[in-house]
Amino acid sequence: MVSPTRGAAKKAPKLYSGARKTARATAAISPGAGRVRVNGVPAELWEPEPARLHLLGAVSVIGELRDKYDVDVAVSGGGFMGQADAAAMAIARAYVDQVRGSEMRDRMNAYNKYLLSGDPRQAEPKKFGGPGARRKRQKSYR
Repeated sequence: MVSPTRGAAKKAPKLYSGARKTARATAAISPGAGRVRVNGVPAELWEPEPARLHLLGAVSVIGELRDKYDVDVAVSGGGFMGQADAAAMAIARAYVDQVRGSEMRDRMNAYNKYLLSGDPRQAEPKKFGGPGARRKRQKSYR
């Protein structure tokens, strides 16, 4: 027997993803007071500073829309700059989808074209014959 639910069911927040190299981020946006948290830490306290500035760059482009929504980002993998890139992408995608207008999309693309589309560059895999992807052992003929 199915029991009737009391009151309105709480609507689950919509999820948006971002990725850079091996870092993956998922942003959940919901109506709120403008808080942005990354792995439970306020974005203003995110360390190191270059990563924080990159992360908050996407938020600064939003403007007054930031005060209407709370964004929670879960990020894992990669290094600190890869995580900042992935989180910034997830945040930008979440805000642009909330507005559903081309003005915000154009503003994001003017600030950084990779915030919505992603950066396809990856590390090249190492090959045999040397210490890295391209460097090889030198040959001498004398």
